[in-house]
Amino acid sequence: MSEGTKLPLNALRAFEAVAAHLSFTGAAQALNVTTAAVSSHIKALEEFLETPLFIRHSRSVRLTPQGARLLPGVQRGFSELTRAVEQLRQDRTSGLLNISLLGPFLQKWLLPRLGDFYRKHPEIDLRFNASRDLVDFMHTDFHAAVRYGDGQWPDLRAEKLLDDWVFPVTSPTLYAKHGEIKTIGDLYKYPLLHSASEPWVDWLRRLGGDTTRIEHGPVLEDAAALLTAAEQGQGLVLARWSLVADDLAAGRLVRASMQSVRQRNAYYFVAPEHHFELPKVSKFRDWLKEVCRQFPPPEGEKLEPDADGQT
Repeated sequence: MSEGTKLPLNALRAFEAVAAHLSFTGAAQALNVTTAAVSSHIKALEEFLETPLFIRHSRSVRLTPQGARLLPGVQRGFSELTRAVEQLRQDRTSGLLNISLLGPFLQKWLLPRLGDFYRKHPEIDLRFNASRDLVDFMHTDFHAAVRYGDGQWPDLRAEKLLDDWVFPVTSPTLYAKHGEIKTIGDLYKYPLLHSASEPWVDWLRRLGGDTTRIEHGPVLEDAAALLTAAEQGQGLVLARWSLVADDLAAGRLVRASMQSVRQRNAYYFVAPEHHFELPKVSKFRDWLKEVCRQFPPPEGEKLEPDADGQT
C-alpha cells in the first residue's frame, strides 16, 4: 500500500460491526445507518482489498479466511484510536498539569493557598517544578510557568498576576534591640543580609541615603533561605511582600520600616499561546489570578508610579 493511499475508515468500521453481529442488519442498527449503506461499505472494502471478506447466505453471514485474518488488526486499530482520542480529551481537561515556578514563590506564597484549588478542581493533578531557568516548552512537558520579570518573554504569552513591594524585615528580637528604621543611621544599627534579586541600593535610593556606603557581605540567591536567616536573628533583610506576608502575620518576622518600594517587575503566568486553550491550564490560570486579586498590598504602602504614571 502506497503512502498516499487513504484507509477507508468508514468501511472498516462497517466491517467490524458486521463481523461482530454476523449480520448486515444488526451492523446497520448498531451503526445507526441503513442496511444498504453497510452493504455498500463492505462491497467497497472488498474491492479495495481485492478479496472477499464475508460468505453470504440467505439467513447468515460468516467471515472468509481473509476476513478472519483482517478482523483482529481492525479491532486493535480502532481500540488504539479510541484510547488516543479519549486520552487527548482527558489531557486537555483533567489529569496532570505540569507547572514551572520559582521555589520561594511556591514555598512562601502558593503552597498555603493550594487547598482551595484542589477542593474546586479535584480532577486536576498539579505537579510543580521549582526553577529560575527559562522553560523550553518545545522540548519539555511543561504546560505553563510562573515567572518574575518585566512580562517580556519571546514567543510566549504572559499575563500579569501580582505586583510586589520590598521593605526591611527582621526578627522580633533584633527589632526590640535596634528599633524602627527611620534614618540611614538607624539602618546601620543592623547587620545586613544581602540578596542578588533585591539589592539594598534600590531601597536606599528611595530613602535618600548614600548608596556608596552600603555594607557588603555574603549574598544569598534563595529568598526563602534569607527569610529563614532573618527569622533566626542573623540580620536585616530586604524582603518581597509576597514572600513575607505570612511570616509577618504569624509574628515570626517584624517589618522594620514603613518605607517600601514598589518593584518594576511582577509575577506573570507564562505559556505558549496554544497552551492557554487547554481547559485545565485555563482553570489553574483563572484560579491563580483570582487568588492574586484577593492578596492585598502591604498596609501603609506608599506606591511609586508605574512607567505610565499610574499608581
